[in-house]
Amino acid sequence: MSYLALARKWRPKHFDDIVGQEHVVQALSNALNSKKMHHAYLFSGTRGIGKTTIARILAKAFNCQKGMSADICGECGNCCSVDEGRFVDLIEVDGASKTKVDDTRELLDNVQYAPSMSDFKIYIIDEVHMLSTHSFNALLKTLEEPPPHVRFLLATTDPEKLPITVLSRCLQFNLKRISPKLIMERLKFICDEEQIKYEDKALSKIARAADGSLRDALSLLDQAIAFSGNELTEVSISDMLGSIDRTYVGQLIQALVDGDSSLLIDTIEDIDQYFPNYDKLLVDIAAIFQQLAVVKMTGIIKNSIYQEHDLSDYKDSFDPEEIQLNYQISIMGRRDLDLAPSHKIGFEMCLLRMIAFKPELDLHRGIELTKKEQDIEPDKRVSETINYVNKEKKASEKEPLNINLDNIIWSDLVADLELKGTSRMLADNCALIKRENNKFFLMLDEKCQSYNKKERQLALSEALSTYYKKKIDVDISVGESESETPNQEKIRKKDEVLKKAKEDLEVDPGIRDIKNIFSGASFDPDSVKLKKLRNAQEKK
Repeated sequence: MSYLALARKWRPKHFDDIVGQEHVVQALSNALNSKKMHHAYLFSGTRGIGKTTIARILAKAFNCQKGMSADICGECGNCCSVDEGRFVDLIEVDGASKTKVDDTRELLDNVQYAPSMSDFKIYIIDEVHMLSTHSFNALLKTLEEPPPHVRFLLATTDPEKLPITVLSRCLQFNLKRISPKLIMERLKFICDEEQIKYEDKALSKIARAADGSLRDALSLLDQAIAFSGNELTEVSISDMLGSIDRTYVGQLIQALVDGDSSLLIDTIEDIDQYFPNYDKLLVDIAAIFQQLAVVKMTGIIKNSIYQEHDLSDYKDSFDPEEIQLNYQISIMGRRDLDLAPSHKIGFEMCLLRMIAFKPELDLHRGIELTKKEQDIEPDKRVSETINYVNKEKKASEKEPLNINLDNIIWSDLVADLELKGTSRMLADNCALIKRENNKFFLMLDEKCQSYNKKERQLALSEALSTYYKKKIDVDISVGESESETPNQEKIRKKDEVLKKAKEDLEVDPGIRDIKNIFSGASFDPDSVKLKKLRNAQEKK
């Protein structure tokens, strides 16, 4: 038996199988069960969301031998004939190929004849907007007052091209794009039935790439199976789609947070090796800033497809105005890509523009100048800055604390090293395993292996050598370590502080009084958030 494409094999045959179009299914089911059916229906919406499928199921419901109802048997001769495409009383017409008025007149000449083996003769006209003006004029009268045994089911992706005279003669149902979540659930079901192994992240990528079309998702699933075999992984799907690792998008956002143009340029250079679609990257970045705006205003991450990034943390790194500005820069950048010398240059300038338009910062302290600070007398502010710089200079001239290479606390050591950008990120995600003479053996978190570049290892080695005033080499492996990385330690300490804050609030007398005053009031621990400290001194 020849292979049947998944989009055809798993095409819904009952109303219960329809995904994401509950509003249409409910309306049609109620009408069928009450026997109050219109003579003409118009289904509109984007490709691959179920327009023609719903029309065929409705055709079965009209002519099911067990009686007209939403509960189709799917087993009688009429239902089987419709599924197999050989039902004589179901006439399907492709509006794209039958555009001439003569084709429409030939079709209408047979309308007057009664159905051969069922109660109704069903006409399904797909892509009906492609019919010519004369064809619509020829169809109007029949569409308004057809014989009692005729039903018209029209489908279109562009209802605005239909004459208003046609629209007024039909019951119109606008089908929605299917959410990535629903598409992913359907893909999981089909993969389980087809005995195909998969990673959730792999199916998530397919669901997002389908752009609301379940048929496109099933076609991509077919392609993925051919590409990867019967085991779908995130890496293989990324290779198939030509998409960029989400880690790189996270690096770009982090560079914008830090205002680090060097990290930004380095990351773009790494991305360019994969010949990316820079327009799609700008779409991703715009979507992240849209999600950040929602989180900033509501505090809720809802239906986000970018949960790989910690949006709740990033929201405290951008002001509302900056989020809106960066979103607009991303949108406008897409328009200007074709005008740039190259798409890479256009993308690069777009992100550099986001850094250039960051709010005014105190370059010595790295904190945003508040209105109160701006009102301070200039001489006083300059004096404070000079004192701060002198203090930092004296601190930097001190001899390092860990001259002896024994009893090293890696997180403290990394904090003292003069590392920036991706080199600092590499050190923050490494754990110290052992030391042999003047060589450090480090274990890099496998989630961050993209940081492990030769030039970044060299930068780390040079920073250690400068700190200890002797030649220090590094050997970096990728895997899991029993020791904490500086980044993991930071997250743990943050969680501990948050936990302690929640516990203190639980026993706080003020909270207890509020509960007593307002009967039934309760304290929600999940509402407690730590305010991000932007002042470098406060962080220490």
